[in-house]
Amino acid sequence: MAKILGICGSLRRGSYNLMLLQEAIREFAPDLYRMGDIRFPLYNGDLEDEDGIPESVQTLADWISKADAVIIATPEYNKSLPGGLKNALDWISRLPDNPWTDKPVSIISAAAGRGGGDRSQFALRLALAPFGPLVMNGREVLVSNPADCFDEDGYLTDERARRALTTHVAAFRDLVAACNPVR
Repeated sequence: MAKILGICGSLRRGSYNLMLLQEAIREFAPDLYRMGDIRFPLYNGDLEDEDGIPESVQTLADWISKADAVIIATPEYNKSLPGGLKNALDWISRLPDNPWTDKPVSIISAAAGRGGGDRSQFALRLALAPFGPLVMNGREVLVSNPADCFDEDGYLTDERARRALTTHVAAFRDLVAACNPVR
């Protein structure tokens, strides 16, 4: 029984990364799926001192803790990960318990450039490193020029991207199973 949490680094309605995340979830077919919300106030130590950790941050951290694995779809903004996604990681880092430790994490991306988000994936790996998750290596999903890869209903139609996603999800399913033996 796999419980998967999805996090989309793009906040835009109609985001190609959201479409890609939904395709990955359909491919994985978990028993339970939740979509995490990263719409948090900008991290500010004064805000934390005055108001504490926002409830929405605690909710996401609790969902990360309860999930067997997390799939993150990230666009590439100016050769890095989006600010909203980094902000979410910054807020979660302020919690006393780290929900990411040894958590299987898949990173996938869709971006307009030739690299399909390769730099954002690299930046996200660096940002996650202090948390100690088990970020899956290899079998990258980098969807370049996503406007040409999805149909009007949000389904991935590009065969090369589809093969990469299928291979990636199969390997991630194996990682999740290895990290979460049958209880």
